[in-house]
Amino acid sequence: MNSVCKLLLQRLALGLLSLLAVSVIIFLAVGMLPGDVAQAMLGQAATPETVAAFRAQLGLDLPPLTRFGHWAWQLLHGDLGLSLANQRPIAELIGTRLGNTFTLALLAALVSVPVALLMGMLAALYRSSWFDRLLNTSALSAVSFPEFFVAYILILVFAVKLNWLPSISNLAPGASFAEVLERSLLPVLTLSLVVVAQMMRMTRAALINVLASPYIEMARLKGVSQARIIFHHALPNALAPIINVVALNLAYLVVGVVVVEVVFVYPGLGQLLVDSVSKRDIPVVQACSLIFAATYILLNTTADVLSIASNPRLMHPKG
Repeated sequence: MNSVCKLLLQRLALGLLSLLAVSVIIFLAVGMLPGDVAQAMLGQAATPETVAAFRAQLGLDLPPLTRFGHWAWQLLHGDLGLSLANQRPIAELIGTRLGNTFTLALLAALVSVPVALLMGMLAALYRSSWFDRLLNTSALSAVSFPEFFVAYILILVFAVKLNWLPSISNLAPGASFAEVLERSLLPVLTLSLVVVAQMMRMTRAALINVLASPYIEMARLKGVSQARIIFHHALPNALAPIINVVALNLAYLVVGVVVVEVVFVYPGLGQLLVDSVSKRDIPVVQACSLIFAATYILLNTTADVLSIASNPRLMHPKG
């Protein structure tokens, strides 16, 4: 237990350092966005004196290091600041949209993770068969298509041709769970098609590597059933790479929803990020980017800890 706690603390410290580095990169990258938020808000008819006064009011005339210090100090106190576009608290803008994004990612994970693991195990069990070749061909085809292309194909088939599902996933504030499921189905299918393919191939590769071990051959010679070999012998020893690939794809489900949310007009954090970039609303862009980065780092740190904890040889390395 002490080793696990020590490992967890080390990974959390590395995660915090990574988050600090990412926050600096986000601040510098957002500062290099073209355009001026003051000019965009006041319009082209505003005089240079008015724009300069408004920039001073917003604090945009301060040196970058000073502005970063103010932003970091606010973050340490749990204050995301105010939106430049409408002067509303950023936490208020993000609240509902963050929940929508996490709901979409959770639904996609509930669909994609079990399906991918099952398909990966079946592909490894029936390796080199027509079933394995069919799964691999389908997975490669799914990975080859970008998300927006898959989204438009699904819209064409299920919304335009068959008229089964709505093409726009806009959600009312008081939407019921059934309505959320109906309007989230096409975005969930779009995300799942790519994620299932990646996780299935990695699960298959990890299991095939373990199935080539001598102890698996000994189990076969003893007459152990294929199902017991997969679930009781191979899968536990292949957990580390499988956990890593599942965590990476879960991070993608949260971070990679930007394109999908824009295509389906889904009211999530990715849509807010794109809208804020178009408005040059720098604090909102920084807050959304930092949330995405923190989620990605947290899931990767969790995967690192779980994969090491699941392998005793990694928990007790040779001195």
